[in-house]
Amino acid sequence: MSKLFQSIFTESVTQTGSVQPWVFFTLLGVAVAIGLFIAFCYMFRNEYSKNLVISLAILPPIVTVLIMLASGNIGVGVAIGGVFALTRFRSAQGTAKEITHIFLSMAIGLTLGLGYIFIAIILAVVVEALNFVFIFTKFGDPNPKKRTLKITIPENLDYDGVFDDIFKKYTDASELTKVRLSSLGTMFQLTYSITLKDPMKEKAFIDEIRERNGNLDILCSKVQSNRDEL
Repeated sequence: MSKLFQSIFTESVTQTGSVQPWVFFTLLGVAVAIGLFIAFCYMFRNEYSKNLVISLAILPPIVTVLIMLASGNIGVGVAIGGVFALTRFRSAQGTAKEITHIFLSMAIGLTLGLGYIFIAIILAVVVEALNFVFIFTKFGDPNPKKRTLKITIPENLDYDGVFDDIFKKYTDASELTKVRLSSLGTMFQLTYSITLKDPMKEKAFIDEIRERNGNLDILCSKVQSNRDEL
């Protein structure tokens, strides 16, 4: 069992600095297979572009070959590190999940480049299994009772505490986060972050606010997560 966790590179290969053909093609084949596995897993229940999926599939074999070439050669290793650093500044910022899967593909390539096939397979399977667990559970989901509430009121209505009694009745928490003038200064638009006591009473909540703000515009929406970038 312990041999499964050892590198397939023999001591002679490391000393001579050469890679036997069967080792090269074995590692390259495994890298391609795991890259495709990662790409297929990422496509499950995710929005994705074709370019990203292709990148996830081909990164492991590319990194595998680079690491095999750099093994035991400090100069080549430094050069490869410089290439990766330049690539970062030429790339658009992605979401947290995209960057995580790119790092996973690179980690698989690094592990295979060092000859640890079994460890690379375990890493890919465990990470993607965790990914599926998080997809099928509510882990990390935002609070379903949280809302962003935007209320338009006339300029002659003092917004300080004007809806406090309604919020106390229908919400567990409320906070005024933004005030902006609109319609050439004749209207205020108030933005609140609220947590509803009972989402089923959302219409009654809005109806009472309509009576208070003169039936002007009201927007009550679920919290949109736009902080998914690393």
